[in-house]
Amino acid sequence: MAEEVREFQYRAEDFQQVRRLLYERSGISLSESKDQMVYSRLARRLRALGLDSFSAYFSHLQQRDDEWQEFVNALTTNLTSFFRENHHFEALAEYLQQHPRPNGPIRIWCSAASTGEEPYSLAITAMEAFNSLHPPVRIMASDIDTGVLRTAAKGVYPLNRVEQLSIARKKRFFLRGKGRQEGMVRVRDELRDLVDFQQINLLDPRWPVEPGLDVIFCRNVMIYFDKSTQQQLLERMVKLLHRHGLFFAGHSESFVQATHLVRLIGRTIYQPAYPGSCPP
Repeated sequence: MAEEVREFQYRAEDFQQVRRLLYERSGISLSESKDQMVYSRLARRLRALGLDSFSAYFSHLQQRDDEWQEFVNALTTNLTSFFRENHHFEALAEYLQQHPRPNGPIRIWCSAASTGEEPYSLAITAMEAFNSLHPPVRIMASDIDTGVLRTAAKGVYPLNRVEQLSIARKKRFFLRGKGRQEGMVRVRDELRDLVDFQQINLLDPRWPVEPGLDVIFCRNVMIYFDKSTQQQLLERMVKLLHRHGLFFAGHSESFVQATHLVRLIGRTIYQPAYPGSCPP
């Protein structure tokens, strides 16, 4: 670790301790290159708590269960945008139109909701696919970070977050702020009504998710886990899909070693590869 003047003493052992604790709590495997990120983000927690060292912070973690969520929140990365990797939403729209569910709504799980741009993009796609503000779709959006979920549930964003959207989409699905909310936009109530937000740690042994899902968006999530954890999570998720369901992965994620679980049908779009998945 490079020598530099820091507000708090930060040893190589402290960084390794953070890596171990984060892995145990969330399954996230921090790379060796993240030492400066760890310092800058956890230094904020030390200041907020009035602590003078990382060792004191580790002791605080063991004494206060509520701080574990703050610890995970501080270290998780939430890079997102509306309609990121747009080809996935085009494929989803086609799927929704071709696979109606006569006995109930189409069910989608967005497993890394972050600040909400992805699940709201899913909701917009569903509304456009069915040409209705009340499509037969339910979206469950989860994240390990409770802070970003609070932002997502509000559905309020700076105006520049929707700059890349078409004028038609902005007019149809967003409301511009006035007065003190000048420079902000809020998603329409119909969009928020389509999405259920909840906190889920993917490492938990049980998820509050019923099988028979139509679609899972798990994009740019697996890259934070080691190979063994990736395999376990993929197997658990695929079992929640019905046999014609879709699994969307991130652009840098590949499951070439898991052809017994999924088969590639498009650009980082997969379907279950074995008969053990739920029936349609």
